[in-house]
Amino acid sequence: MTENTQQQTAPTTELPTQYAPAEVEGPLYERWVERGYFEADAKSEKPPYTIVIPPPNVTGSLHLGHAFEHTLIDALTRRKRMQGYETLWQPGMDHAGIATQNVVERELAKEGKSRHDLGREAFVERVWQWKAESGGQISGQMKRLGDGVAWSRERFTMDEGLSQAVQTIFKKLYDDELIYRAERIINWCPRCLTAISDIEVEYQDDDGELVSIRYGEGEDSLVVATTRAETMLGDTAVAVHPDDERYKHLVGKQIKLPLTDRTIPVVADTHVDPEFGTGAVKVTPAHDPNDFEIGRRHDLPNLAVMDERAVITAHGPFQGLDRLEARSAIVAALRAEGRIVAEKRPYTHSVGHCSRCKTTIEPRLSMQWWVKVGPLAKAAGDAVRDGKVTIHPQEMEKRYFDWVDNLHDWCISRQLWWGHRIPVWYGPNGEVVCVGPDEQPPAGEGWHQDTDVLDTWFSSGLWPFSTLGWPERTESLEKFYPNSVLLTGYDILFFWVARMMMFGLYAMDGTPPFHTIALHGMVRDQNGKKMSKSFGNVVNPLDWMGAYGSDAVRFTLARGANPGVDVPIGEEWVQASSKFANKIWNATRFALMNGATVEGELPDPSEMSATDRWILSRLNKTVAEVDAFYDDYQFSKLSDALYHFAWDEVFDWYVELSKTTFFAGGDGARVSGRVLGEVLDVMLRLLHPVVPFVTETLWTTLTGGESVVIADWPKDSGFRDAAAEQEIALVQRVVTEVRRFRKEQGLQDAQKVPARLELDGTALAPHEPAIRQILRLQPEGEGFSATASLPVAGATVALDLSGTIDVEAERKRLTKDLAAAEKEKAQANGKLGNEAFLAKAPDNVVEKIRTRLAKADEDIARIQAQLANLPQA
Repeated sequence: MTENTQQQTAPTTELPTQYAPAEVEGPLYERWVERGYFEADAKSEKPPYTIVIPPPNVTGSLHLGHAFEHTLIDALTRRKRMQGYETLWQPGMDHAGIATQNVVERELAKEGKSRHDLGREAFVERVWQWKAESGGQISGQMKRLGDGVAWSRERFTMDEGLSQAVQTIFKKLYDDELIYRAERIINWCPRCLTAISDIEVEYQDDDGELVSIRYGEGEDSLVVATTRAETMLGDTAVAVHPDDERYKHLVGKQIKLPLTDRTIPVVADTHVDPEFGTGAVKVTPAHDPNDFEIGRRHDLPNLAVMDERAVITAHGPFQGLDRLEARSAIVAALRAEGRIVAEKRPYTHSVGHCSRCKTTIEPRLSMQWWVKVGPLAKAAGDAVRDGKVTIHPQEMEKRYFDWVDNLHDWCISRQLWWGHRIPVWYGPNGEVVCVGPDEQPPAGEGWHQDTDVLDTWFSSGLWPFSTLGWPERTESLEKFYPNSVLLTGYDILFFWVARMMMFGLYAMDGTPPFHTIALHGMVRDQNGKKMSKSFGNVVNPLDWMGAYGSDAVRFTLARGANPGVDVPIGEEWVQASSKFANKIWNATRFALMNGATVEGELPDPSEMSATDRWILSRLNKTVAEVDAFYDDYQFSKLSDALYHFAWDEVFDWYVELSKTTFFAGGDGARVSGRVLGEVLDVMLRLLHPVVPFVTETLWTTLTGGESVVIADWPKDSGFRDAAAEQEIALVQRVVTEVRRFRKEQGLQDAQKVPARLELDGTALAPHEPAIRQILRLQPEGEGFSATASLPVAGATVALDLSGTIDVEAERKRLTKDLAAAEKEKAQANGKLGNEAFLAKAPDNVVEKIRTRLAKADEDIARIQAQLANLPQA
């Protein structure tokens, strides 16, 4: 089969009677790390295989989504390491600007302080202190899961090297006029007090109110509808469609803005939909992105009427009110003046919320820094179109193109203190200087640095190359860039993947950051429902790992992972995976105690039994299947293939069919022991990437090898034996059929039954001892009476059931069951033969009755066969 190049010691067959994951997993992982198995050498001549970890937030802890993604990446990298690649799984964490600042600000609040009490420099020092003491607990949890990352290379998006990379690319983009500063409408969080990008806004349906307000007087009036009445204080126009005959007489006129002493113009703009509502819309350029564009086209003033906390700043009776308080007060004032034409409550509409704190976002006119994404996004789209980068599954390409082909300029500035500060200095006379990492900032009176920091996604967008030492041309960068594959969730295709594509192509001279983007789905509960604290269905994977072991959690997650599809998971599935790990343990232990070995050459097929040749043929087919599924990122299918091969074919069939050979001893036992050792060796190596802990213990015990982590990945030797597979298929048919019959007769699995096996002239003859052993069939003996005869697979199995069951009692029971089934059939036939009933009954009811009829027919046939097989009186 395959050769293991590791130095081996004499194997031992000693294994504890029970597998205890809690005792095994921690020490094994420490040993792997101490021996440097997960490290990557840039000087190695092996071909590289590189994957970056999607950097978790420094504030985070391991959740099921992490466990799922890390399991899949770990499986890929463990396999590639075994295949002889210089494998780098790059670890690290994201500084998570808003989230981390919020955590530290909450700690300060407990002390009765704010960040402003400390000042910027002291606050940033406090955040670094928090990171050192409390941040990054997820690293320890990753070790518990078994993540085979190169810990010596761990990076942080705020460390010195990555900070240099951020400053370098900012300067390069600025010099290439791809970064600029402008006043635009942005998404503003009144709680976090910062701008956030479009993709950091979560939309949900909220109950609000829709009010229709009359602007102007008499014939020179019109009605507008709004869900945000408070913004009317900042209206600088009303817009109508230029072709709308209803309002042509008003275009160019000034009308009175209610509750103010201002008049505003009526403008004609094609953006307005004349069919929607009244066909007239209020225009608030400082508080709505669409209105901002209308304002630019018509040279309207931008009148901001709210501050950064969404408190009204416009002079008048509403000044100082929160936006929601002002909304109610303004509607009441308009109602008092008779300006309210209609009100609808509740009015359900889509409202944006900050993804961090869930506060309703406020569109706000603000001076911010932007990336001109046009040329960058085009390059990112072309890289996929030209085949430089493959998206898997392919149907996800459309989502990717829909995003990069319609990307708006990216607001990259955030009004925070924790993060990469924008490297731009302003002078006393309006000078603006962007400073690179090797340049000294301008000094002197009146010079000051921009107070904003960069969006977290700006630094994480550099992750595939900044972690390798860029902008320096390091050995690691030369060896491990571009990454082989990016495996991540489809939910951050826009947040992270597109940004890495844009920056990688730009910074690395047109070389994309990875060859393949493999997208997976989201983990959901066992009913397919999104996991949420509000739903009460969030699961801590650490609890499951504590109860069932990390292997059980990993195998459950991998077995549910179809490309791009969401993954349901429930505790009973983890329990089932735990049973699988125990099955591997117990069956391997049994095999070791009964002659399984890897010592010596594999015997020639001519020395093997059909059973031996069958399992080796199936083993090689499984190796080929698993390889194909890995290359196609079909984790569910490869896990299923391994599960059924191990449990069904190796343990339930091969081991059972070989027991008589082992018990008999001699050359047959020697050959089968070596075959079983080969099968276990290869099977454990195939299983290792998904279930690393149990396989490490069993494989090293079986082979005496140093570690399965660095063992050779199995190769398909090409051995196939169709004749042996057909022969064992016949044996399986016989065993399955007799088992079914025994169950129908109410016989216990361990109950022995006298039997005559008429196998002569068939391929089954050599397997009679094994068939008898598995089915608990005794020799005929004196007084044998064939009370039941089963023809199957060209042979006959005759059973003597006298003395094993109460025939009369069984006949009465079956006769009663038969009568019930016949009654059910008659009732179903009666309804289906009733035309009046069929004419009135719903289709689903009729289909239900047809199903009952089919079931009754099956039951009748089964019971009649059982009655026919009962011994005659």
